[in-house]
Amino acid sequence: MDKTFKPAEIEKRWYAHWEESGYFAPGGSGDPYCIMIPPPNVTGSLHMGHGFQQTLMDALIRYHRMLGNDTLWQVGTDHAGIATQMVVERQLEAEGRDRHELGREAFIERVWQWKGESGGNITRQLRRLGTSPDWSRERFTMDEGLSRAVQEVFIRLYREGLIYRGQRLVNWDPSLHTAISDLEVIAEEEQGHLWHFRYPLSDGSGHLTVATTRPETMLGDAAIAVHPEDERYAQLVGKTVDLPLVGRQLPIVADDYVDRDFGTGCVKITPAHDFNDYALGQRHGLPLINILNADATLSDAVPEFYRGLDRFTARERVVADLEQLGLLEKVEDHTLKVPRGDRSGVVIEPWLTPQWYVDAKKLAAPAIEAVESGAIAFVPKQWENTYFSWMRDLQDWCISRQLWWGHRIPAWYDPEGNVYVGEDEASVRAEHGLSDNLPLHRDEDVLDTWFSSALWTFSTLGWPEDTPELARYHPTSVLVTGFDIIFFWVARMIMMTLHFRGEVPFHTVYVHGLVRDSEGQKMSKSKGNVLDPIDLIDGIDLEDLVAKRTAGMMQPRLAEKIEKATRQHYPEGISAYGTDALRFTFYSLASTGRDIKFDLGRIEGYRNFCNKLWNAARYVLMNAEGEDCGQDPEAPVSYHLVDRWIRSRLQETIGEVHRALDNYRFDLAAQVLYDFVWNEYCDWYLELSKVALRDPTGDDAARRGTRQTLVQVLESVLRLLHPFMPFITEESWQSVAPLVGVRGATIMRQPYPEVDPSSVDKAASAELEWLKIIVLGVRNIRGEMNVAPGKTVDALLRNGTENDKKRLLDNQTFLMQLARLGSIRFLADGESAPAAATALAGDLEIFVPLAGLIDREAELGRLTRELNRIEGELKRLRGKLDNPGFVAKAPAEVVEREREKLAAQEQAQARLEAQRQALEDM
Repeated sequence: MDKTFKPAEIEKRWYAHWEESGYFAPGGSGDPYCIMIPPPNVTGSLHMGHGFQQTLMDALIRYHRMLGNDTLWQVGTDHAGIATQMVVERQLEAEGRDRHELGREAFIERVWQWKGESGGNITRQLRRLGTSPDWSRERFTMDEGLSRAVQEVFIRLYREGLIYRGQRLVNWDPSLHTAISDLEVIAEEEQGHLWHFRYPLSDGSGHLTVATTRPETMLGDAAIAVHPEDERYAQLVGKTVDLPLVGRQLPIVADDYVDRDFGTGCVKITPAHDFNDYALGQRHGLPLINILNADATLSDAVPEFYRGLDRFTARERVVADLEQLGLLEKVEDHTLKVPRGDRSGVVIEPWLTPQWYVDAKKLAAPAIEAVESGAIAFVPKQWENTYFSWMRDLQDWCISRQLWWGHRIPAWYDPEGNVYVGEDEASVRAEHGLSDNLPLHRDEDVLDTWFSSALWTFSTLGWPEDTPELARYHPTSVLVTGFDIIFFWVARMIMMTLHFRGEVPFHTVYVHGLVRDSEGQKMSKSKGNVLDPIDLIDGIDLEDLVAKRTAGMMQPRLAEKIEKATRQHYPEGISAYGTDALRFTFYSLASTGRDIKFDLGRIEGYRNFCNKLWNAARYVLMNAEGEDCGQDPEAPVSYHLVDRWIRSRLQETIGEVHRALDNYRFDLAAQVLYDFVWNEYCDWYLELSKVALRDPTGDDAARRGTRQTLVQVLESVLRLLHPFMPFITEESWQSVAPLVGVRGATIMRQPYPEVDPSSVDKAASAELEWLKIIVLGVRNIRGEMNVAPGKTVDALLRNGTENDKKRLLDNQTFLMQLARLGSIRFLADGESAPAAATALAGDLEIFVPLAGLIDREAELGRLTRELNRIEGELKRLRGKLDNPGFVAKAPAEVVEREREKLAAQEQAQARLEAQRQALEDM
């Protein structure tokens, strides 16, 4: 092994070998274990959320692969209708062309060309993370097999009356000219206005004042609504008002939807341009007046002088015209949430348009029962409540999109508008007896990508064919996902799979948190706090980081903002940490269901952990290669206390890791492994092993036992760590495994360690803990009294039991070496302790005589100066916290930090006072 750990040199080499050797393919002899990857967009690039999610799945897959399960991790990508079409349209725009000039068929060919050339970026990045899906089975939601499944599902649902075409409100993107899902709408607070307008009562008795943030929509008003218990307007219900600028009379209706305490308590109702208004309009039988065209210009449904105007231009004109009529009462500044398309960035409009829908209510009941019965379990369990609340108030699902890229809807129309659904035009004509002379026109729309991904667990395994893979791996074992797509994907997969397969798609839904920055803020380019997993793995300097973040920005001001934020957050760029350190950081943060606060300090620490493990392996190899490690069954082997202890602690660690992983507590597994490897194996056992191997009183059998323990425990540790840190464990294992007589091409096909109860030695653990307490007590005294590291000290013990005296006799060699002692003994009966620094180990007292060890006067001076400094800091902190103004006005977290500082300084003061008193007593 090289002297230093160089992740860049081993990662690409090992990954290429693993993939080329087919190690990721199913092959275990045990029960099947299957995970379906949430398919990332083919246009995508790896972000922190992807990186976090993929490493969680990979740990589960590698763990179960090593447990012997017949393990399949099904990989694939989503065709990402809107995103992919936008990418190719931008390419055409750069060439001075557009898709309409190209035509539909030629445009689709161009998209497939782009997919072949550039659509694999994210899968290449997934490989850099060390993920181990079966790449030979990679699927794409537009490939031939999945297209067939999508068509089959649409046709069957249509024939069962569960798919229909209807005109309802949708989220409409006026730039992309398509309906989009709620997940593709980002609503963020923006500064706007609240306009108050007067609507005259038709009988001339006065007016009602209504407030709106979208004045242009008043041209499509259908009613004024008031609360049924609002005494101010009770006598007006049933009357009408005149709609200004239009002249239409609007009824005044009563409805519980109205908040009588907001504004004037009167609400204008525009059923064709607001989702809440649409629902109210349905209850009261109000007309749907669509005032917008597809591009958000005003339609022919408005007075002539507004027609064709852009919606925001029309807003200005409506306000000006109402002001001129004396009907504008006032304008207020108002903060509101504005919905924008996540791809286009334009304001989304609720728009009335004919679309295809799935009658989701009829599919919901079995999906609810599957979770209620425990056939599907959510981890953490509280996410079941989120699932139920949505499923029990389910709206029909809009599945059509006005795009060219995607699964085209298999529906045809005749000149009369009759619709025919089938596999192709020929089968439609044959099934319905339609003449070849009757012209048919195919539906121009495509299906929402969530429709095809809802079939993911069974379509990727070959459905609608009854394939061996479908019989073997379905239902799948676990779905790993974020809470933000429980509605959009998880619930729809459950509904579709139960309907078409009669079984659940997965047994467990593990819901992880979202990755945020170290302050808990959502990551965004404009904040400059976005981290790219590949940058963390490989490192990137500041200038390249700035260029990467601002590349392709259409708005110069935004690009400037991103550059400034990047320079502020990462003035020196980002160091190269390697894949294993990044992965282990993710696991350490993966507590169930909570959002993840990611900071570079964590990954820095786990890079050090990688180095620690690497150096431990090198130490073991240096002491074991070419030596007798107990391979000869005829040669006697005996074990020191320290060997028995570390073997016992290994077994306890194995059990804890199994329990953590079986309960999806990646954070607990990571902590257990970190503590064992760093604190117990490296910091204690390796140091103790040096003493054991050099002990002149030891025999060959004992040294053989220590060397055997060194390599056997390390080999087990590497297998334990492999699901979390695949590269460093593979590289190290290749050198260590032969020393324990293990043969195999790769660590990932080795068995995962299981608990061996016969190796659990409680007595050894108790005795070693006693030894550690003595060593730590002496070390603390040395540190507190500022004794030079190279100096040996003497130690005296008092109040020990007969068992303590036996332990001292048995372990004196280890104590002398680890605590750097010149001597250690128990005080004789009646013997008084000299002036010394003390420590306690339960009832056992530890004394370290200080005479001759330190310059008493110089040390007293140092302690006095430090105490004076602390006293000044305490005065400042107490003054701050005693100030009512600071405590009342400062953020709670700032006040808490100051209190923590005060407590830490008070503890330091007490410790130094005790040290000074000990010196004064000398």
